[in-house]
Amino acid sequence: MSTIAFLNIAMHGRVNPTLPVVAELVRRGHTVTYHTSPAFRDEIEETGAAVHLYPGGDQPLPDPPMPITLVDGLVRTAIRLVPAVLTDLRRARPDLIVHDNACVWGAVAARELGVPAASSYTTFAFNRQVPSPTRASLDLLRGARPGYFGSFLRSRWQLGRRFDTHELPVFDLGNIRQPLNLVFTSRAFQSGAEDFDQSYRFVGPSIGARPADPSFPVDELRGPVLYASLGTVFNADPGLLRTFATALAPLGGTVIVSTGQTDPAALGPLSANVIARRFVPQPDVLARAALFVTHGGMNSANEALYAGVPLLVVPQGADQPLVARRVVELGAGLSIRTQDVAEDSVRALARRLLEDPRFRAAASTLQAAQHEAGGYRRAADELERYLREARPVTQHSGAE
Repeated sequence: MSTIAFLNIAMHGRVNPTLPVVAELVRRGHTVTYHTSPAFRDEIEETGAAVHLYPGGDQPLPDPPMPITLVDGLVRTAIRLVPAVLTDLRRARPDLIVHDNACVWGAVAARELGVPAASSYTTFAFNRQVPSPTRASLDLLRGARPGYFGSFLRSRWQLGRRFDTHELPVFDLGNIRQPLNLVFTSRAFQSGAEDFDQSYRFVGPSIGARPADPSFPVDELRGPVLYASLGTVFNADPGLLRTFATALAPLGGTVIVSTGQTDPAALGPLSANVIARRFVPQPDVLARAALFVTHGGMNSANEALYAGVPLLVVPQGADQPLVARRVVELGAGLSIRTQDVAEDSVRALARRLLEDPRFRAAASTLQAAQHEAGGYRRAADELERYLREARPVTQHSGAE
């Protein structure tokens, strides 16, 4: 059996899809290590992987969250983390490193150690149809505060002076490709899938067993179940969440609103058929849902389509507009801008999604594609195949 090291950035959307893959590799007898931030320690340990914590505690998101601050933050984080990561990896002696497509330090560590690497895409894979947000373009610089670009160039030069970065993109550090790139969605949902070579394997949503939540009344939900969530990363506007609740209440038997970091009490009094909680067992809810109002995070969209549920997408940022556009293109849902959200507009769109069978039919077609892609078992198969075929790259002898 082999030793496989996972390295990731500290975001639920990046970490969560890898967890069933890790658990499957452990089940197959491999030794797995996972470098992460303290916030993810418990859930990773539950997979059976050995956890190595990054020094310095949990890593904050870039502020402001823009492409130039993202790439600058990734490079500066890599400079700080690579020495400690290399120390851990030299002890573990991995046969393979699996890193997120934006995990600069994972890619650098693989080059330094001469270890084969695979990249994990929990977003779309990027190409002409789906351009990477960190590609070299005017968009990378637009709106950047004075000094950010200079800071990035200095950090990028320092990283290249200390470590082997000759195969690392200069700017496009949110799109670090490897000879094997695992993309956690189906070819059917990926835009421009036909333009990707065989190094990209569209393995579909990675959905494994999750701990049950006995406090949530799953078996008491009355149909149609309508579900709304804007994700768990940022504080959602209570007024926006309340609008979803009031718009959907007359249409649903049970309306569920996941508020994430927002206190449910901030929504005020709600109809008797509305359940508002910070967190809900999303796969269990989606298995019973007739409609999902979502921010369009890739994991949420994947899970909804895996369950065959039509979506009303309200993109908030990042890759969410791309997800919204793809959902609409494929006929599996509709989209609305945040500034256009009102009780009447949301209710009208929700009614269309519930009453027009074409949306459910399109979602069902994508559901089949999501299941056929193979999920976490296919991802584990691809990693094992890559291990058998890969040959170590030349080890770099530069400074740590």
